[in-house]
Amino acid sequence: MHQIFLKDVYRAVNGLLKTALGVPPGSTTTLTTAQDQTFRIESVKCLATIIKSMGSWMDQQLRIGEFSPKVSEASLSSVSSMSSIDIPNILIGEDGSAIDYELQSDSGSPDVSGAPSLEQRRAFKIELQKGISLFNRKPSKGIDFLIKSKKIGHSPEDVASFLRNTAGLNATMIGDYLGERDEFPIKVMHAYVDALNLEGMDFGEAIRYYLRGFRLPGEAQKIDRIMEKFAERYCKCNPDSFTSADTAYVLAYSVIMLNTDAHNNMVKDKMSKIDFIRNNRGIDDGKDLPEAYLGTLYDQIVKNEIKMSADSSVPQNKQTSTVMKLLGLDNIMSFVNWKQVEDRADGANDLLIKNIQEKFKLKSVKSESVFSVITDTTILRFMMEVCWAPMMAAFSVTLDQSDDKAATLQCLQGFRSAVHVTSVMCMQTQRDAFVTSVAKFTYLHCAADMKQKNVDAVKAIISIAIEDGDYLQEAWEHILTCLSRFEHLHLLGEGAPTDASFLTVPLVDSEEKTQKSASTLSKRTNALQNPAVMAAVRGGSYDSTTAKNKASPLVTPEQINNFISNINLLDQIGIFELNHIFAHSPRLNSDAIVAFVKALCKVSMTELQSPTDPRIFCLTKIVEIAHYNMNRIRLVWSRIWKVLSDFFVSVGLSENLSVAIFVMDSLRQLAMKFLEREELANYNFQNEFLQPFAVVMQKSSASEVRELVVRCVSQMVLSRVNNIKSGWKSVFTVFTAAAADDRKSIVLLAFETMEKIVRDYFPYITETESTTFTDCVKCLITFTSSKFSSDASLNAIAFLRFCAVKLAEEGFICHDKDADQHPNNLDSSDGNITVHKDDHVYFWVPLLAGLARLTTDSRPTIRKGAVEVLFDILKDHGHLFSQSFWANIFESVIYPLFSSESFAPNGQISSVNSTEDDSWNFETKMVALKCLADLYITFFEVMRPELSRVTSVITNFIRSPYKQSASTCISVFQRLTEGLACKLSNDEWEKILLCFKESAAQTFVVFDKIVKMMKDIEIPDRNESYSEAEQYSDHDVYNDDEEEANMETASYAIVRMKNHMALQLLIVQGIVKLYEMHRSFLCAEHIGIMLQMLSAISSHASEVNSESKLHIKLHKACSLLEVSEPAVIHFESESYQSYLKLLQAILHDNPSLSADMNVNVESQIMLVCDKILRMYLTCAGHEPSNDASGRDPALHRLPLGTAKKEELEARTSLVLNVMRLLGSLEKNCFRRNLPMFFPLLANLIRCQHSSGEVQVALYEIFQSSIGPIISA
Repeated sequence: MHQIFLKDVYRAVNGLLKTALGVPPGSTTTLTTAQDQTFRIESVKCLATIIKSMGSWMDQQLRIGEFSPKVSEASLSSVSSMSSIDIPNILIGEDGSAIDYELQSDSGSPDVSGAPSLEQRRAFKIELQKGISLFNRKPSKGIDFLIKSKKIGHSPEDVASFLRNTAGLNATMIGDYLGERDEFPIKVMHAYVDALNLEGMDFGEAIRYYLRGFRLPGEAQKIDRIMEKFAERYCKCNPDSFTSADTAYVLAYSVIMLNTDAHNNMVKDKMSKIDFIRNNRGIDDGKDLPEAYLGTLYDQIVKNEIKMSADSSVPQNKQTSTVMKLLGLDNIMSFVNWKQVEDRADGANDLLIKNIQEKFKLKSVKSESVFSVITDTTILRFMMEVCWAPMMAAFSVTLDQSDDKAATLQCLQGFRSAVHVTSVMCMQTQRDAFVTSVAKFTYLHCAADMKQKNVDAVKAIISIAIEDGDYLQEAWEHILTCLSRFEHLHLLGEGAPTDASFLTVPLVDSEEKTQKSASTLSKRTNALQNPAVMAAVRGGSYDSTTAKNKASPLVTPEQINNFISNINLLDQIGIFELNHIFAHSPRLNSDAIVAFVKALCKVSMTELQSPTDPRIFCLTKIVEIAHYNMNRIRLVWSRIWKVLSDFFVSVGLSENLSVAIFVMDSLRQLAMKFLEREELANYNFQNEFLQPFAVVMQKSSASEVRELVVRCVSQMVLSRVNNIKSGWKSVFTVFTAAAADDRKSIVLLAFETMEKIVRDYFPYITETESTTFTDCVKCLITFTSSKFSSDASLNAIAFLRFCAVKLAEEGFICHDKDADQHPNNLDSSDGNITVHKDDHVYFWVPLLAGLARLTTDSRPTIRKGAVEVLFDILKDHGHLFSQSFWANIFESVIYPLFSSESFAPNGQISSVNSTEDDSWNFETKMVALKCLADLYITFFEVMRPELSRVTSVITNFIRSPYKQSASTCISVFQRLTEGLACKLSNDEWEKILLCFKESAAQTFVVFDKIVKMMKDIEIPDRNESYSEAEQYSDHDVYNDDEEEANMETASYAIVRMKNHMALQLLIVQGIVKLYEMHRSFLCAEHIGIMLQMLSAISSHASEVNSESKLHIKLHKACSLLEVSEPAVIHFESESYQSYLKLLQAILHDNPSLSADMNVNVESQIMLVCDKILRMYLTCAGHEPSNDASGRDPALHRLPLGTAKKEELEARTSLVLNVMRLLGSLEKNCFRRNLPMFFPLLANLIRCQHSSGEVQVALYEIFQSSIGPIISA
């Protein structure tokens, strides 16, 4: 039966089509021309009436027009139409006065027990009842009455407690009051929600708990405010639940939609779990929530409907299902991207067909004159599917071929009705076909051929946009294209300059040049003589974006006259009607406004990309649309802004500078308006809104655009700083990009604003997420790299110090959370502490790490300033840090400062041609090293476990190839021991001394490298180098280069040798000084380590002196280079003298110490003296012999040469010290050791000396010490 019915419809419409098309060419007919024309017009009229009646019946069934969906976001109003939550009285006429409440003396009512008498208590209850009754009719007036009568307090918390605990209040009125936009109700709503403890609740349970005390209001803006606050509260109580409050906000809407879908009888096609999961993809900051989590939430809602606790006592309104139908459940579902209406209609096809067939079967026994009444509008889909093509053919052919006004009006009316039906029924293909046909018939693309019927088509396009805007979707592009072309022709007719003329000059001048010409025909004709008008006269195809400039090189006067005449026809349509479409865009539902904005952006891009005639009509309308719709709820506005953001970025990066500047200034105006709205915590929408500024700033190649972006953002920050929350991220991103800009004016402008922010608005930065402060620090660090102003760079570092002071003033203390319960709450896998979000470590770490990175800057002032500020911050505010945070600071901030030494850890020598970068790097490290020692001394008790590593860092610099670094290292080590001497335990003393010993021992390898370096180097004699200089030829160039390289290597070796010996002597002096200053804190093990170090250095000095081949080469090189030779003898003498001095001091200060040491001090002294005397005799040519005969094989010796005499002179002071020491020994000690020294003393008598002091010292020993022994 269904197929037969559709076939009849098709036959009827097809017959009317044939009649409307007239007699086919070549056919015979008995009709006259007039009759044929009449038939054709009546056929078109009949078709138009059919499609119009379809639309009227559809409107009647869907009740379109009775409940206007144009009210502020009415598509969401049925959110409150959950089966368990009544439709608010704003929609169904409930006044709330029908219920009479009886006062209860329960805990929920205000306390009246203090009333002195029963009458006063009765009067109190009566007045309270009056206030409650008034609240149930007009909530705001009721609250005002209760506050004025002092029945409740005047604070938002008191009112919130009253709404939450008082019996008898209408739940609908509570929800309506909480959703009000006035300042006080908003504060009450915040207090109401903040009083709820949602901690530990899962999301579904939290929503149930939240909605048990009131009903959601019907106005979308009120629902948005209530759900926005709920999301913020839930994330605050459960900080680890979602990435941001935006996720909770969207999911809350989804849950409410699911509750409506699952438990409302009018929804036939229920949502599946897969649909629910798919519809919530990407809501967690672009990521998906776990499917198991969403599945569990789905099961909770489907199995257990969300109900208000008082629902059982409130009668359900009979109009619920009707109002739900009228409000349009489909709009609710599409609000959060549920299944599209068209899909649900297709799913209902089979059920509808079966229903129709059953009705026909039941009535088949009746007469054929009885008709079945169908109320489901889905039947229209089938009717339109079979008749839309014939109708469009009839309307199109008639409209194209006929100029009869009645016929064309009927065709246009048919088109309008067809668009209405196909749009509402979501028949996308058919809708677009009808809209495209009407758009083409406007002839706006070829105005020279325009007629009155084409003007009527423009009117039809405007009517379609106004009446069916909620359903047009993609068809908006065709309509907006027509409006753009209409506006272009309108401006040409007015004689105004084209947009292209504005886009080639600064925008400031363009407004002054825009003047309307006189309305006389002559002036208009003159105004039309320009290339844009010529292109419009030539015209083009509907699909062409620009007019065909090459189709006809010349334009005839007749064409111009026709064009002028046709433009006069367009005067029938005022510009007001065109602007009406944009001004009333807030009336579009959520899906429609998104589709409208998408189409508008697409048409605008087409306008701007025109190579010959770029225009900004749609661009200006985009700004207007954004302004008009900014008050939409966040969920809808987010969808709109996603489209607009991409568009603003694309246009902001346009090659046309004027367009880019225009769009960025427009974006600034929108942002200023948007920032008037306060953003709650944990949301990210401000950042998303301001993101286009950051993207354009980073990617734009036009300095004018970048400067404008900085100025725009600066103005927004300084004027809206109170309301900026998540927007700080984009603000600092813009200023960070500006800091690295290659234009000085941009850098200084941005830094001026940053200075104002940090100095005056610092609390606004730290009150938001910790990442905001991190972005601020990164921005300041980027300013330190400015190549234009050193003052700005240093000021940026100073502001980093200022940030630390502010953090300390605001009480940002880094403490250990739950240290007793969770001792292992640190995760060092990434070098940072992993703690709770609220821990203030997240504010200090980026500040300190950023300063640490600045210590490697290429500019000395920046490096020095960064090091000083870094350690000053740590020293001034270190008392705020916990031990775990200190450990993290040392690991991730301080130790990395010293990790990149330019010398290898094993003492390898860097190349001869080392860069100067190592030098200035070490200068910075030396400053840091001194600061490290001072810092560690200050906070030693907290950071005692780091002693070994801090000592290692300091002593490692002993191996530095730079003399100054090693000297500073030893000085810092002495400062460290001096500051900690009384605090160190024996084990700790042993640790630092062993560390010192290990680092000192590694320096010996340097000498081995010098020997290896000079092994194959040949140094020419002075005579060879200069006596034959005149005989050099070109053949000797290679030899010259080789000798030059050898001399360069020798020169480097000389310097390294001198530095090496100087370093060893510094270590020796440091050891002696260490003992002298801290002898009271040192035990036998500590002194033993120090003696081992001195013994090793003395032995090493002897080894250095024994390399005769090396010394010969260095002697030659020094002669040729005319530099002083390395003082090897002095090095050896000083080493032994210091060693001997320490041994004497130990023996004198604590004679009993030898018993506690592994080595006897007395015997150690004797061995050192023996070695010193033997070295002296060897130098004097009387090397001691073990020959028992006593014969001297060198009885007749030659006199010493000059070099030997100089060496003896250098060793004289050391030998004198030895002899004085021997002479001062106690008698028994001298007697015990005399057999060892007597042969050596005897040899000293007969050898040659450079000074007579040696003989005098010998005489005194024999007289005062040896003589008494012999005589005894």
